[in-house]
Amino acid sequence: MATSLKNLSDYNIADVPSGKDMKFGIVVSEWNTGITEALFNGAYNTLIKHEVKEENIIKKYVPGSFELTAGAKYLAEFTDVDAVICLGCVIQGETPHFDFVCHGVTQGMTQLNMKYNIPFIFGLLTTLTLEQAQDRAGGKHGNKGDEGAITALKMVDFKQSLQ
Repeated sequence: MATSLKNLSDYNIADVPSGKDMKFGIVVSEWNTGITEALFNGAYNTLIKHEVKEENIIKKYVPGSFELTAGAKYLAEFTDVDAVICLGCVIQGETPHFDFVCHGVTQGMTQLNMKYNIPFIFGLLTTLTLEQAQDRAGGKHGNKGDEGAITALKMVDFKQSLQ
């Protein structure tokens, strides 16, 4: 569904499991920091709202969105997180760089989800303009960080229900 038809921050709170015994890693791109910090704040506040303890949220920075996958891999290998939320923002410019970064992160996230036994959550904004990014980082279309946190909670709960 297109973001313009759904607010990223709208969800039924009754459908979201408690995160009181869950631990999350959040990897945040330093590129487009005004946007990525807003995404982090959305994810963090949503996790806290759903009973995740502050000490069970690990925040790490990577230089850019392309490095999200490596940062997420390191969190999976060197910590005991139940899921990793990756937050970044790529805004299309005048060169094909946008396409290469977006494709690389998408493929990398898919590979991480297949290789590791934890969910990796795709929280990468891929927009044409700064305004579109702002609209999805707490603006008129909600916050992709909120959506990432809800997805992480649901995926950890899903995995635990199968064990």
